Amino acid sequence: MQDHPVLGQLALGYSPMIDRQRTVVATRLTVFPEPRDARPDAVALLAALDEVWPPAEAGAELKLSLRPLNPSESRAGAAGAPGPRPPLSLNIANEALLKAVMAVGPGVHRMLEIPAFMAVDPANAPRLKELHAAGSVLLVKGRPLKPLLPDVLACFAHSVMELGDDRRTQAAPPPGVRLVSSVYAGIRTTAEASTAFERGAVAVLGWPHDDPAPQGTGRNAVAADVTAVMELIQGVDAELPVARLEAVLKRDPTLAFRLMRYLNSPAFGMSVEINSFGHAVMLLGYQRLKRWLVLLLASASKDATAKPVMHAAVRRGLIMEELVRPQGDRDLAGELFICGVFSLLDRLLNQPFSELLGNVPVPERVQQALRGDGGPHQPYLDLVRAIEGESIFDIRECAEKLFLSPAEINRALLLGLRSARQLD
Repeated sequence: MQDHPVLGQLALGYSPMIDRQRTVVATRLTVFPEPRDARPDAVALLAALDEVWPPAEAGAELKLSLRPLNPSESRAGAAGAPGPRPPLSLNIANEALLKAVMAVGPGVHRMLEIPAFMAVDPANAPRLKELHAAGSVLLVKGRPLKPLLPDVLACFAHSVMELGDDRRTQAAPPPGVRLVSSVYAGIRTTAEASTAFERGAVAVLGWPHDDPAPQGTGRNAVAADVTAVMELIQGVDAELPVARLEAVLKRDPTLAFRLMRYLNSPAFGMSVEINSFGHAVMLLGYQRLKRWLVLLLASASKDATAKPVMHAAVRRGLIMEELVRPQGDRDLAGELFICGVFSLLDRLLNQPFSELLGNVPVPERVQQALRGDGGPHQPYLDLVRAIEGESIFDIRECAEKLFLSPAEINRALLLGLRSARQLD
């Protein structure tokens, strides 16, 4: 990734946009000037983001996939409406910077959130119409204090609002009145996501991480469908002969396929195709291979509602790894990668860490962070959680504890998100 000076003038947070099938269909990136009086360059900002979400991904099908609800469609009918498809939604928490991005144009491969107070301002109407005509996907954020004019309302594909802030009824709108479909923000639990979709939302924004913690089962064992991955991780950690490890893979052809898919993904950057487990060990060595088995374990849940959690786990690991990569300590980077990926393993496997850690070989410093006992890795995990929470105050506090600059954090975030997208 190129060096973008603008990354030193920003604080970035992110969250997933999740459709009714619990698939992550886009990333919401929240942008704060940092420090508050900074004046980031809009063109430079968009250029940096293009390295992660390139314009080439915009396709002719984009507008069709973002079809808003027709007036004749009921609120119940919204459940089947296509979800948002552009890979990035920009939530710019600064009016001056947002207006600068509007002046440049976000492009058709990015959604742009427009606060309701700006949407109702007649001074902004001409530019909103121009952006809409150019194919930009606009979302109105928040509940307007007065109705939008019909020609302005027509510019918006969706509305973004908090779950408790939608005052519309389940009834169909009057004839000739367009009802913009909803994306609910601030989702923190699976139950909140379900409620949003029951109300007809086409997507939700947020991390369903606040569900009750898994309770102890007393069996001190992992689920059967992840036993093979656990066995492989333990075997790689002990550097067992390749033949013994390949025997484990042969018992689960699906697992072997998924591993080969990971190893041959663009994120891995290999110049030759890896065609067997033995070939992987020969090229990579045991410890480098372990990270990909960790990813397999994080994606082992068969619960459809767990897809956003798997999405988060992979990104946590990659971002935490990037935060320390400039230090040149490969062992530290590897531990932080495992710490990030495994930080949601209890949710994915529905077992508490008190049971899981007896079956997964991880360093003591990683165990400390997973148990919530502090340790040197805890501040990095706290920083990633603050970024997920899109809280400028928490991001700033965590950054100060680690003596990391905004540029270092944002570069790590974007690199981690780019690598994760290559794995998807």
